[in-house]
Amino acid sequence: MPHVGRHRSRDELNPDVVIGMQDVTVTRGGHHLLRAVDWQVELDERWVVLGPNGAGKTTLLNLGAGQMHPSKGKAHVLGEKLGRAALAELRTRIGLSSMAMADRIPPKEIVQNVVVTSAWAVVGRFKESYDAIDEVRARVLLEQLDVVHLAEREYGTLSEGERKRVQIARALMSDPELLLLDEPAAGLDLGGREALTRHLSELAYDADAPAMVLVAHHVEEIPPGFSHALLLREGSVVAQGLARDVLTSENLSKTFGVELTLERSGERYFARAA
Repeated sequence: MPHVGRHRSRDELNPDVVIGMQDVTVTRGGHHLLRAVDWQVELDERWVVLGPNGAGKTTLLNLGAGQMHPSKGKAHVLGEKLGRAALAELRTRIGLSSMAMADRIPPKEIVQNVVVTSAWAVVGRFKESYDAIDEVRARVLLEQLDVVHLAEREYGTLSEGERKRVQIARALMSDPELLLLDEPAAGLDLGGREALTRHLSELAYDADAPAMVLVAHHVEEIPPGFSHALLLREGSVVAQGLARDVLTSENLSKTFGVELTLERSGERYFARAA
């Protein structure tokens, strides 16, 4: 994939850290969504976060997106401490693709506008004007994700796979320092999933792409090029580190609460009941 660019972040302790969590707990309504999580994402790393429903994956991503702060512990994103930073400013440095964001996109919005409006951090084009460079960048991103031919189509007329690629183009529009993807393959058929996996793999291998965190339910959704893995269960970390070390039958069985056998073919993973 061609150059997408980024700006360097500056964590107050380590300039290479884009997400840093120490003993982070998130509690809502007396229920722990995350428990004593220690986690660090550095520049050029590509992380996948795996776990069953209710494991805390989306909560973790919302922290990384600066959309909440921890109930306990310390969390830094792009050098800013959550709970102290101006979150509105921080969010302009983060690209986010999530189901919650997708639900806000008007079905009748033109695809080109879905992407370009991210430059102003808005959803839905109204009377604001955009520079030619913004329009060109939106077009280039759509081309990188093989959906430029849909630029003048209404968003609501696209297939689910096409929408997911448009959402990722939108997330990249602001030239983010951190890219967060919440279950981008959810709801896709096999063909759509494999097409999306190929595009995410190209992005993962691009040395100029931002640090990336991808939340997934299935190991089959992990694109080649993703270097690290974090496994969550009931809000707690089961294992984390290099993907080739963390993704094992034993760790997956602990994470999902069922005996699983993991197989690997090249850089793709496949799991089944033991």
